[in-house]
Amino acid sequence: MNEYTTVTRMSRYEYEDRRSVFIGEAAPVSTEAEALLFLESVKKKYPDARHHVYAYVLRADNTRRFSDDREPQGTAGLPVLEAITKRGYTDTIVVVTRYFGGTLLGTGGLVRAYTEAAVGALEEAKPAVYARYAVVSFTLSYSDFQKFAAIATACDFRTEDTEYTDTVRVRGSLRVEKTDRLREKVSELTGGGAEVFVEDEIFSF
Repeated sequence: MNEYTTVTRMSRYEYEDRRSVFIGEAAPVSTEAEALLFLESVKKKYPDARHHVYAYVLRADNTRRFSDDREPQGTAGLPVLEAITKRGYTDTIVVVTRYFGGTLLGTGGLVRAYTEAAVGALEEAKPAVYARYAVVSFTLSYSDFQKFAAIATACDFRTEDTEYTDTVRVRGSLRVEKTDRLREKVSELTGGGAEVFVEDEIFSF
């Protein structure tokens, strides 16, 4: 997997239907432990609510979990899960808390309400696409460094640290698939005198 989409922050979205209030909350998570911890935090926030429906999707082992939390089967947890998966999100949890308003909404009404609350929370959570980046370093002469800006732009290179001694040591990151292009450009710039070292690979956006 070279890229994935997830949410970048916790969010809250409220939806009401016939006096039943549905509070959708989304959050980025990377493990089941983090997902369950977020679920427990929501339950503590709304201890008097009747239902805490949830779903989460994780990259690890392609994990997918959901719960109707005593709502009729298929009317709550599955719509929340589908709100996540239809958008291609992963490492994401959505919890929808329901305060019952005294009127039964029926199967269709519940599906619509839980979907609305989940989708609203996901939209408020500012999704982002994370791609695999290579963390690289290399050393340039001062004259070559002055010409490096054009290469950085061409390769979408993110300079993160620059160390000035008798030479210039550059450290930064770029998408993995552009690493070979950076190597070629740096080699051309320095006449083969500089080598690009890959220190690590990370996901970033």
